[in-house]
Amino acid sequence: MKAPVLATLVLLAAAHTQARVVRLEITQRETVLSGRPFGLAGAYEKLSGTVHFALDPELPQNRGIIDLSLASRNARGEVLFSADFFLLKPVDAARANGVLFYEAGNRGRKRILATFQKGSTAADPTTPEDFGTGALMQQGFSLLWLGWQWDVPEGRMRMEMPVAEASGRPITGLVRGNFILGKRANTALFADRGHLAYDVVSPEDSEHFMTVRSRPLDPPIAIVRERWRFDGRGVVMLEGGFEPGKIYDVVYRSEGPKVVGTGLAGTRDIVSFFKHASGDENPLPGMRVAIGWGVSQTGRFLRHFIYQGFNEDESGRIVFDGVIDQVGGAGRGSFNHRFGQASRDANQHLNIHFPVDMFPFTDSDETDPVTGATDSLLRRARASDTVPKLFHILTNSEYFNRGGSLVHTDPSGTKDAILPDTSRVYFIASAPHIVGRFPPQPNPDLSFLGQASLNPLRYGAAVRALFDAMVGWVVAERAPPSSTYPRLADETLTAPENAGWPSVPGFTLPAEPLTPIRLDFGPGWDRGIVTFEPPHIGQPFVVRVPAVDVSGNDRAGIRLPEIAVPLATHTGWNYRHPKIGAPDRLSGEFGSYFPFAKTRAERMASGDSRQSIEERYAGKDDYLGKLTRAALELVDNRFLLAEDLPEILESATRHYDWAIAR
Repeated sequence: MKAPVLATLVLLAAAHTQARVVRLEITQRETVLSGRPFGLAGAYEKLSGTVHFALDPELPQNRGIIDLSLASRNARGEVLFSADFFLLKPVDAARANGVLFYEAGNRGRKRILATFQKGSTAADPTTPEDFGTGALMQQGFSLLWLGWQWDVPEGRMRMEMPVAEASGRPITGLVRGNFILGKRANTALFADRGHLAYDVVSPEDSEHFMTVRSRPLDPPIAIVRERWRFDGRGVVMLEGGFEPGKIYDVVYRSEGPKVVGTGLAGTRDIVSFFKHASGDENPLPGMRVAIGWGVSQTGRFLRHFIYQGFNEDESGRIVFDGVIDQVGGAGRGSFNHRFGQASRDANQHLNIHFPVDMFPFTDSDETDPVTGATDSLLRRARASDTVPKLFHILTNSEYFNRGGSLVHTDPSGTKDAILPDTSRVYFIASAPHIVGRFPPQPNPDLSFLGQASLNPLRYGAAVRALFDAMVGWVVAERAPPSSTYPRLADETLTAPENAGWPSVPGFTLPAEPLTPIRLDFGPGWDRGIVTFEPPHIGQPFVVRVPAVDVSGNDRAGIRLPEIAVPLATHTGWNYRHPKIGAPDRLSGEFGSYFPFAKTRAERMASGDSRQSIEERYAGKDDYLGKLTRAALELVDNRFLLAEDLPEILESATRHYDWAIAR
């Protein structure tokens, strides 16, 4: 049942309260599935609309927001901004379990229902299929999303951010667009993945320049200014066309930088508001704890959030009691600097030389042997006593394309880091960052086409089990499973050439993962201002990769049933297809799938060093029996939930039937 749209529900924060959610403007309030009950939690409702914020730039907790003091202020001396929000909660607040589960939405999207309830990623979940199993809702969780970017494509959750000015005049600065096309074209978008670009000041000006190169460390070659031009917002045109696989940079002057750090502050303040605001001003009373979850880009966002001290609210209280950084790798991102582009990540051959893999990387103190700096991801949180329980979840892809080993080694890759008691690192062996479809096949999306079939290994069941462990840790102080990840000490983490790859017919195994570089953005960088664009290149950090077993699957970590009892080699890396250029470089964050030979004779004829299916298993029943035992062991160790076992066995059965019939 849909309730009448509320024009504005004013929720003024009390004068003594510093978490400045000024009001919630609720434009949709609707019971979910016509009031169908979700277990003991009963009926749910969804609330969506706009949340209005105010920030005092003089508060200590806000002084780290770059350019906030340069934005327009109201009569109270506060900077105002707003964002889309979306909330799912029990209609009867007394039936909620007291846990607020916040997803930092990846580029304005929603994934909680798909990952934790096997539902959909719909922008406005409405149907039974959207809500899936209802697993979280049956337990009474309240689910929250907030738009935290200004530049996402139309139709996604966004934030309307303030603009920095200097005495009422526009601030200008350099912006770099970086792009790599998958086919020859005369025009190109220079913002990331369909996002909005910063406007160009004086498009015909000779100050703007464009360069091209083949590899990130190649000297850039300037493209004659007369050959290219800006062709509308976020578009450049090149006479003769852009070559597929080449790295292009266009550096231009823009004006009116958004105060992008308000994305971090808004996340802090909306969560703090729902945890602490009292009375009628809070439609979600009784929240005892909050857990934050981010995937890929937003795993990095939450790492940045913690590193820059935003887990302390304006009243000095902890914001997130638990944080799950899923496949964020070792990086942070462009989340709080002038002209920051929050969508930019850093792969071996995508989004080159943006401020992502920046020291420090570990939760414990580490020293950079090149600069002598000592720091940690948790330094500010320790100082304010706001350290959250923290999970870092890594797949094989992060070690090859996201500097993942730096999460748990020193910057020189020579010794394992010591984890704080409040942190865990979980490695999902042989899993890809982006899961391919089953049956295994090349990706039909030309822009990310890989040479090998894509790895279809699904690991959502492990993420659900780890979320359950996080809830037990923050709510009941039940310790989660011990960390499990590859280590230098036992040689399960090593240099690529020592990883122990078997012979896989017709394929060259990777010798070079992404190498994060020390980048120098200029003397203003400590104030969040880029003066070197592109940045000056410094010395590389040292990354390591997981060692593999005789089947080519990772030895350490959470070995899911289809890795412990395999039918193929699964990896987190894939090469770019020759059709899209640069075929010696890694293809985004896709994995590869290399099936075993069906028989010993087939294996011997091809030169495959891996045992065939025939040599491993007496038949289907033998395979499924061994796989079931592996799955039950993972349940015992709390890396799988018993409720996911039927689906795991069904998936393994389909996999075996396909592997034998192919």
